[in-house]
Amino acid sequence: MADSSGQQAPDYRSILSISDEAARAQALNEHLSTRSYVQGYSLSQADVDAFRQLSAPPADPQLFHVARWFRHIEALLGSPCGKGQPCRLQASKGRRVQPQWSPPAGTQPCRLHLYNSLTRNKEVFIPQDGKKVTWYCCGPTVYDASHMGHARSYISFDILRRVLKDYFKFDVFYCMNITDIDDKIIKRARQNHLFEQYREKRPEAAQLLEDVQAALKPFSVKLNETTDPDKKQMLERIQHAVQLATEPLEKAVQSRLTGEEVNSCVEVLLEEAKDLLSDWLDSTLGCDVTDNSIFSKLPKFWEGDFHRDMEALNVLPPDVLTRVSEYVPEIVNFVQKIVDNGYGYVSNGSVYFDTAKFASSEKHSYGKLVPEAVGDQKALQEGEGDLSISADRLSEKRSPNDFALWKASKPGEPSWPCPWGKGRPGWHIECSAMAGTLLGASMDIHGGGFDLRFPHHDNELAQSEAYFENDCWVRYFLHTGHLTIAGCKMSKSLKNFITIKDALKKHSARQLRLAFLMHSWKDTLDYSSNTMESALQYEKFLNEFFLNVKDILRAPVDITGQFEKWGEEEAELNKNFYDKKTAIHKALCDNVDTRTVMEEMRALVSQCNLYMAARKAMRKRPNQALLENIALYLTHMLKIFGAVEEDSSLGFPVGGPGTSLSLEATVMPYLQVLSEFREGVRKIAREQKVPEILQLSDALRDDILPELGVRFEDHEGLPTVVKLVDRNTLLKEREEKRRVEEEKRKKKEEAARRKQEQEAAKLAKMKIPPSEMFLSETDKYSKFDENVSMVCPHTTWRAKSSAKGKPRS
Repeated sequence: MADSSGQQAPDYRSILSISDEAARAQALNEHLSTRSYVQGYSLSQADVDAFRQLSAPPADPQLFHVARWFRHIEALLGSPCGKGQPCRLQASKGRRVQPQWSPPAGTQPCRLHLYNSLTRNKEVFIPQDGKKVTWYCCGPTVYDASHMGHARSYISFDILRRVLKDYFKFDVFYCMNITDIDDKIIKRARQNHLFEQYREKRPEAAQLLEDVQAALKPFSVKLNETTDPDKKQMLERIQHAVQLATEPLEKAVQSRLTGEEVNSCVEVLLEEAKDLLSDWLDSTLGCDVTDNSIFSKLPKFWEGDFHRDMEALNVLPPDVLTRVSEYVPEIVNFVQKIVDNGYGYVSNGSVYFDTAKFASSEKHSYGKLVPEAVGDQKALQEGEGDLSISADRLSEKRSPNDFALWKASKPGEPSWPCPWGKGRPGWHIECSAMAGTLLGASMDIHGGGFDLRFPHHDNELAQSEAYFENDCWVRYFLHTGHLTIAGCKMSKSLKNFITIKDALKKHSARQLRLAFLMHSWKDTLDYSSNTMESALQYEKFLNEFFLNVKDILRAPVDITGQFEKWGEEEAELNKNFYDKKTAIHKALCDNVDTRTVMEEMRALVSQCNLYMAARKAMRKRPNQALLENIALYLTHMLKIFGAVEEDSSLGFPVGGPGTSLSLEATVMPYLQVLSEFREGVRKIAREQKVPEILQLSDALRDDILPELGVRFEDHEGLPTVVKLVDRNTLLKEREEKRRVEEEKRKKKEEAARRKQEQEAAKLAKMKIPPSEMFLSETDKYSKFDENVSMVCPHTTWRAKSSAKGKPRS
């Protein structure tokens, strides 16, 4: 058989007769090495038969002809042919074919897990509808200023929401409510209204003193009956403050002081006794307050205040906001269906949820979140509200565990018409009706504070599943951890809280967010000076890195100079970069563990700093592209977390909102020119030995530029580093530097003074005559005789003056 080139195919009869496989492979290789096996060669059956005699390609590297053709024929055949079986080979085209390809094994992709309060475990997060995520979050009850407890929940949920939306690319629909009908709001609105009326009447000093004494009587009874130590301490503080403010007014009245002095004492007492008088006025006149507008004015004011605080904290607004006052018709319908389904009952104009009936149903269970708390009457009564735990209200229930869906309004309370008479919604039903109306029979995520688990969220679950007749109203329950103030419990009712506005006076929104990011969202967070100092140091650490990278990127390079050859240092840093990205991804998949993420980011920046320092020591320029990639990645992560408030291209923004990019782009070229000019002037001053010019250059760096938010960093033998930094930060740094220098100066002066005193004492001692030298050391010697002998407990030593004035023994 001839090949396509016209050559005769080899005769393999002699080769096939060789019994030893190794020898046969050797002979076959020699035949193949003498022939021209070109691309057009057509394989014959004899060729195939010869190679079929081999069990495997030879391992000897010298037999590469046989190994190569063995694999080629094996690829063409698909699998070896058995003896006597027809070969599937078609020897017509004679072309090489691509070898078989196998995909890499790869690794299992990391999946997002969230801690689900319903199971008390981390569960794989699986939305019900593809990438769409429906999320309902319990909003604030707006009757007072928002505090750091609110910040704990809403910043934490904002971080989680941003991570799901911007990192994991879920399509999040975020719904939040505002509770503007509630026992606390009703009571506070009435009290504020009655106190303002009382104040406008400008009570006489004697009348005010009489009213304060009248208000102290029930207050003292309440104080004596209080068992909670924190609440008792708070009430004692109020009582003490009122008593202190009462004494000056009593003395002023008795002394018949002028009207201005008395009025001043009246204002002080009114302010200190506001809570006391408000409670007393409400107990005596509260039933007369009937205007519904009084109860809407207070929550409207504080809702606006809440939104401004959230904006200041860079918390994203919800996709939809619901107010209880706007959903009363939906709430009435919701309650009616629960009654129709057999899980609610009407009693004296109120409607209650039948917990026993619900729990006995085969398809339902009560107390899913905190089953061990079912029956806790204290928690249940707190959930019902201060205005709803009177004896007559409690007697309306079939079971103490039942809770109000709808409350018949008493005098002094707002009301809406309904099938059961005028009333108002219960606390728990509000969220169920609003969330159910917008999100349907089952939502993916429900969020709230840890303290809302029981009874609020357990009751929400029960009444919603009673309405929808299902067992899956919420798939994942997320609860943020408590917030403590320097280790102590924080509570608005105990007046132990820090408002968001007060917190923002001390620290920026970014610093507060960094503090939250450095802790787990589901654990208790202690808001203290130590916590915030850690956040401040972290911010400074990152900011310095970004400023250094920006300075490196400003170094001029041509278009080809952007791409530099990598050495071992760049390869190692790049490997660390990808290792850290993998670790950060795993941490985010693990219940959005931002604490670990922040540690990994810190470690990555530390590695970059070491790399830049090493290049600087070698007088070599760091690789711009690599550092820029790392800095951009870190900026991207900080944007996802909401720690970069605006569209900053790299690092933290500089200047006010909306000015970062334009400020840096506009100002930096001029600062660079100033830096280069200053460097030239300093060089001439050093060469010409003109210290006055060097002093002026230092004054520009240390005194003038910091006032403008500019930092010049001089490095021996290297160009000056120019950084735009927050002005207040630079001024604090300058003051701290001066303080440290002043301390060093004082220590140096103190050390010099001590040395001078020691030298003086030494000289003074040298002037003392030998006969008097030891007379002052009474702690060592008990007495001296007429010969100046010093009598010690164990021995006697006699000292006499010699002619030279030296002691002699």
